[in-house]
Amino acid sequence: MLGIKKVFQLDDGRQIEIETGKLAKQADGSAVVRMGNTMILATVCAKKEVGENVDFMPLTVDYQEKYYATGKFPGGFFKREARPSEYEILISRLIDRALRPLFPDDFHAEVQVQVTLVSGDSTIPPDALAALAASSALAVSDIPFNGPVSECRVAYIDNQFVINPTFEQMERADLDLIVAATEDNIMMVEGEMKEVSEDLMLEALKQAHASIKLHCKALNELTQMVGKTQKREYCHEENDLDLKAQLHEAVYRKCYDFAHKGIKNKAERAEGFENIKQEFISTLTPEEAEEKAFMIDRYFHDTEKEAMRDMVLNERVRLDGRKLDEIRPIWAEVDCLPTPHGSAIFTRGETQSLSTCTLGTKLDEQVIDGAMIEGKNNFILHYNFPGFATGEVKRAGSTSRREIGHGNLAMRALKQVLPSQEECPYTIRLVSDILESNGSSSMATVCAGTLALMDAGVKISKPVSGIAMGLIAKDGKWAVLSDILGDEDHLGDMDFKVTGTRDGITACQMDIKCDGLSYEILSQALAQAKQGRMHILNIIEQTIPEPRADYKPHVPRITKMMVPKEFIGAIIGPQGKVIQEMQKDTNCIITIEEVGDNGIVEISSVDKAGVEAAVARIKAIIAVPEIGEEYEGTVKNLQAFGAFVEFLPGKDGLLHISEISWKRVEKVEDVLKVGDKIRVKLIDIDKKTGKFKLSHRVLLPKPEGHAERPARPAPANRPVKKTEN
Repeated sequence: MLGIKKVFQLDDGRQIEIETGKLAKQADGSAVVRMGNTMILATVCAKKEVGENVDFMPLTVDYQEKYYATGKFPGGFFKREARPSEYEILISRLIDRALRPLFPDDFHAEVQVQVTLVSGDSTIPPDALAALAASSALAVSDIPFNGPVSECRVAYIDNQFVINPTFEQMERADLDLIVAATEDNIMMVEGEMKEVSEDLMLEALKQAHASIKLHCKALNELTQMVGKTQKREYCHEENDLDLKAQLHEAVYRKCYDFAHKGIKNKAERAEGFENIKQEFISTLTPEEAEEKAFMIDRYFHDTEKEAMRDMVLNERVRLDGRKLDEIRPIWAEVDCLPTPHGSAIFTRGETQSLSTCTLGTKLDEQVIDGAMIEGKNNFILHYNFPGFATGEVKRAGSTSRREIGHGNLAMRALKQVLPSQEECPYTIRLVSDILESNGSSSMATVCAGTLALMDAGVKISKPVSGIAMGLIAKDGKWAVLSDILGDEDHLGDMDFKVTGTRDGITACQMDIKCDGLSYEILSQALAQAKQGRMHILNIIEQTIPEPRADYKPHVPRITKMMVPKEFIGAIIGPQGKVIQEMQKDTNCIITIEEVGDNGIVEISSVDKAGVEAAVARIKAIIAVPEIGEEYEGTVKNLQAFGAFVEFLPGKDGLLHISEISWKRVEKVEDVLKVGDKIRVKLIDIDKKTGKFKLSHRVLLPKPEGHAERPARPAPANRPVKKTEN
């Protein structure tokens, strides 16, 4: 059975095809988006009824890449797709953040969106098409949704903007943004940049929005084609308009005046607003208060939000008394923990990050084995947000999607300033433990991460700072807020995180909760963010002006050697015996990576003498024996006619009995035994057999009047034990 197709063309001539009515027809909506050979199936289902006392949007978004999409087997014992990778979780978040603000405020039915990569084109990244697929499924369903919405990637490559570039093109990008938008408004932005200007970023958003408008037009036409312009009716909220008006009349002014007091402590503010609510509840009968408790909470939240927003717009001051562009007090400290390789505390207001830096070897690299992306990662940043950071009792579980997303944003911000592998041969892991939180904890992670890197002696090119910007807009009035509080994020219209150096932006993340965000407001937000970043950078540089000149004493030192490819096997040895013995004897970690015609040997240890010993042994293994060179050898085998001496690892030579001493030696065992160390000189290499001839006596003073005697041949009637050279 053939479905309904909508095909539209991008400005560069490439086509995107959306098909519905062919696959997964029992879902409320399903669609397949195709670009090149990349195909994404999206489905959406929504419950008809809602749970009791639900006043939020219970949306679940899952993105999964099937390994069969690229003709691969999943790794692991079970050989099947398991829990989502961090990459899949990050794409799920991108889709969620594009969709969630566009469901009606009073629609509370549980909605599940599942997006699956079913065919992967090695040139076309699927993440830029995933939200289009999800929005397509919603467009052909009867689920209420204020869309359509779509996403695209915009990159700045070779001084020009490219929409949805290939994997190969992205490697050369100076700017890489994923942008979500409706026909009228930008809804979400996330990406990384190589210190670009605010003007370039704004132009990138305009380029992306122009392309997304083509997507939205096609989705509107698809909705018409399938006849889904009429959405289902619903009634998910029980209201008491008289109670709502009564509560608003009683508490609006009190909330406004209390918000205007400028109380800095989050707990005190929360207690003050709670007291206002309880004062109103005390005016009701106990039966009414109990019966309508859920509605009271909802109406009070709405009134508190309205009062706070009006106060900021009218008075131009904030909940904690700050000016619109004022940054909270900051203190920072480095080297606060004695044993990590680098450590720092960054505290801004009531938000605090304890960050540490650990330097490891190639063995510590993160292995990435996905359906579309595979390889290794030598810079890792982990962000942890325990319950105590907000004074809550919260069960410790697996890493949340939010933690993964915040860690990824901070990682993208900092990776732009890391030194090259030649300058810093380490695998780097940063960990940010949020100890307190009242807004902008991901940006505190960026600042603390910068400090921890410099404390560890990592030669970053420039310090990076981050700031979260907010927005309150109503009836044509607006206010851009610098360094937002948690309440300002929750009650405001925008959360715009910007990170960068003194020379430009390195990463950003923006979520919009209102309609009609103009480029004038975006420009003001970027300018205000730059001003705030510079202020924070001043404090970072006062704390530690530049990276430490050297790593700390307990940081493992890494030495790299390049060896000819043919010697890799000799260094490793049979079943790894040689390299394992070398690591045990020298207390070093040794890794070998084949690069072209050479091998890169990396030797790591906190013991400098151990590194030097390992280097010497590897040099000995790869050394080419030269006639006339002297060596420290070990006696390996004794024969009647001489001794076989290992003068280089894996290389034995014959020390004839006549070459042991200037004096006549009757029996070899009289002067040598197996295991003896002896200094020898390579005096000849047999051209036919390649066997080595050694001498010890040439290194000894020659007695006066010494007369040479003919060398004794090996007895003909005695078998000779052969030892390979």
